[in-house]
Amino acid sequence: MKEIRVCAGGACVASGELAVKGALVKALKDKGLLNEYKIVETGCMGMCSRGPFMVVDDVVYAQLNQRAVNEIVEKHLVGGQIVEKYLMKTPEGKTVERAFKEHSFYKNQVKIVTRNLGIINPKSIDDYLEKDGYKALEKVLKEMRPEEVIEEIKKSGLRGRGGAGFPTGLKWEFAAKQKSDMKYMVCNADEGDPGAFMDRAVLEGDPHAVLEGMAIAAYAIGAKKGFIYVRAEYPMAIERLRVAIKQAKERGFLGEKIFGTDFSFDIEIRIGAGAFVCGEETALMASIMGERGQPRVRPPYPVQKGLWGKPTVINNVETLANIAWIIRNGWQEFRKYGTEKSPGTKVFALAGKVKNTGLVEVPLGITLRELIFDIGGGVPNGKKLKAVQTGGPSGGVIPASKIDTPIDYESLTALGTIMGSGGVIVLDEDDCMVDVAKFFLEFTVNESCGKCTPCREGTRTMYEILDRITKGEGTMEDIETLEELATVVKETSLCGLGQTAPNPVLTTLRYFKDEYIAHVKEKICPAKKCRDLISYVIDPDKCTGCTACKIVCPTNAIEGELNKVHIIHQDPCIRCGSCMDVCRFDAIYKVTPPLKVDAKV
Repeated sequence: MKEIRVCAGGACVASGELAVKGALVKALKDKGLLNEYKIVETGCMGMCSRGPFMVVDDVVYAQLNQRAVNEIVEKHLVGGQIVEKYLMKTPEGKTVERAFKEHSFYKNQVKIVTRNLGIINPKSIDDYLEKDGYKALEKVLKEMRPEEVIEEIKKSGLRGRGGAGFPTGLKWEFAAKQKSDMKYMVCNADEGDPGAFMDRAVLEGDPHAVLEGMAIAAYAIGAKKGFIYVRAEYPMAIERLRVAIKQAKERGFLGEKIFGTDFSFDIEIRIGAGAFVCGEETALMASIMGERGQPRVRPPYPVQKGLWGKPTVINNVETLANIAWIIRNGWQEFRKYGTEKSPGTKVFALAGKVKNTGLVEVPLGITLRELIFDIGGGVPNGKKLKAVQTGGPSGGVIPASKIDTPIDYESLTALGTIMGSGGVIVLDEDDCMVDVAKFFLEFTVNESCGKCTPCREGTRTMYEILDRITKGEGTMEDIETLEELATVVKETSLCGLGQTAPNPVLTTLRYFKDEYIAHVKEKICPAKKCRDLISYVIDPDKCTGCTACKIVCPTNAIEGELNKVHIIHQDPCIRCGSCMDVCRFDAIYKVTPPLKVDAKV
């Protein structure tokens, strides 16, 4: 049977994949073709902004709806004619048929972790086996001793992809040397960074790769029991994991005497309630054990004393998805990508002010410029790149002047940010750096567990200072206090959440201090973003009196009659921006500092 692949990743499902698949089944049935084609619902195909996707004869169709599907079946499947208007386009507007090979978003990627995403059905273990699934596990159980497996991973140079970048093989070696009657292997799937969806995409699109990686790790360290800690906000990932675990047990890849050897290993799913702090390994373990998700002092480290006091290794989803590939292909192949100190690839969630958003896997060492412009297609709407935010709430802001920096652990740390789990948010000239710092601090304040004073009180105080500054109520002393407090919180907090929480503040102060000063001294927001420091004004030369702005205004702040120039009264205006969003004549614009009275500008 011929294959038609339909993306069933989270973003495509949200944008109508189920309706697309239903229309496809109906259209094939109506044309008498249902028995000639196998419909494969795959994981994420990468460019989330262009879904839903469908791949026919290697031709990639994007942004589909039911009408588009009917036309593709009629013209392509029946008539043999490619339907050009549904093909993917480059940022320059050129259509490409085989986008996965020809489009700049895809052709510059290297697929290791995401090797099966968009290709196999994540609910089918047979699809995974056709892609050499579980052969790496068979190899280590039948041909390699645990210490040889550890040595292979050490030679590969694989570093933990959860953020800290600790050498994976070294962590396994520490755990393997511990003497204990019980050891545990844990997959950290508690991905909580705003804008990050790498682990979710892997779990939804290739869950068996994670299970195989866990089993190999368990064999290497001597663990018999495994847990996957995944947040409740990932229902599709949880469902597909459950299916995968059931299938793996039925086929003998999990359970007792795997591949006829003495090695036995089983996995359970534990669902977290969505606390960001539970991504920290000691808080995660507490949650698994039914305790309150709060971090504890280290040492002892989890490899020494983890779950129920036993040696425990915790790796994140992406780290584990690398393991089987390394075992099958060898550490030398893995080291062909990346840099000497940061080998291999990294999966990023590319989001924000960039033309091509989505899931990207590239060799470490690639520059931010290559990621944003070559793969991401650049900043849309003719705007200028202003900064790049990496690492989520624990990361920092990198100015446009530094975009030729290689993406590796050491280079990002030198800039004051971190790799994190892989979130990359592109910011343009319309973004206020003080507001960006405030956004991430608000998230951290809400997610702090409250156990240690520096994080509990320090982050809240920093947020309050940022709030005053964005309202035009800050002082120069506030800026000094903010910088001093950020340093104290960074140096004295108990866990990684508190230690990295000040990064957005410190990096924006480092690279964009002039914006802070403008907010304080001039009471203006240079980016015209902060609500309390702007006003919306109607240009009388452009206003046609269409009344669209007046209709949507929630506070009746706009006055005017049909076909006559309107005016925005400043006192009742809440600066929501609804009027500017609906204006078709570009007659409404923002000014800073805010107008104190109704006036024409």
